[in-house]
Amino acid sequence: MLAVADWLRDDTAPTPGRAALAAAVRLTARTVAQDAPGNSVELRVPPFVAVQCIEGVRHTRGTPPNVVELAPRDWLLLATGLLDFDEALSAHRVSVSGHRAGDVAGLLPVVPLSM
Repeated sequence: MLAVADWLRDDTAPTPGRAALAAAVRLTARTVAQDAPGNSVELRVPPFVAVQCIEGVRHTRGTPPNVVELAPRDWLLLATGLLDFDEALSAHRVSVSGHRAGDVAGLLPVVPLSM
């Protein structure tokens, strides 16, 4: 997270390398899956990771009924508490489908950063 922290706090800072960005995204998304195990919601942060989390009805084929999808920077802003889930939703920075998808908001932040 330290490798991407300055960039998250200041969007004019240099973009971190792909490996650092991928590691931060995967670490935080997998932490959500570990903290809230289950198969009812799929959290997607393409192109780096997709995890299933939150207990509930399991899906096995096709598009899951509850999906949260967003860009890597937006995910990291949410995961660090630098962006509020409802604000991201209002600004169309996160795509949420299904009645359980919004439950991901209760698992944030994963790694709090201060401005």
